[in-house]
Amino acid sequence: MSIALFANVLTIILCVAVLVQSMRMMRSLRAVKDGALTDVVKALDHATVQARSVLSDMKQTLGTDCARHARLVEQARDLRDELSDMIGIADSACERIVSAVSLANALRVAGEEAAAQGAEAEASADETPATREAA
Repeated sequence: MSIALFANVLTIILCVAVLVQSMRMMRSLRAVKDGALTDVVKALDHATVQARSVLSDMKQTLGTDCARHARLVEQARDLRDELSDMIGIADSACERIVSAVSLANALRVAGEEAAAQGAEAEASADETPATREAA
């Protein structure tokens, strides 16, 4: 097969492809001309109206809900601050209780030691006169 014959066959194939595409385009243009374009415009108009309705509902919802949520957040912050203060007070009371218990334990131990020393001193004082009389 020669190059010229191959080029001619390729040109014929491309021309047939162009004819097929032209026929498809003509059908599409006739559909637009017959009213498909008006249907598309009506559908777009309907979609636009729905979108506006949804946007206005969203705007109203966001306007009321955001304000309400902002108030709730502010109340929550106030509660957080109040709870933080209460925790600080509870911590300091706990520290005072722990130090009071530690002091009471230390005094009890010191009292027990003093009582034990007093008992020993008394016992040794009792033994001293008894040993003197025996002597």
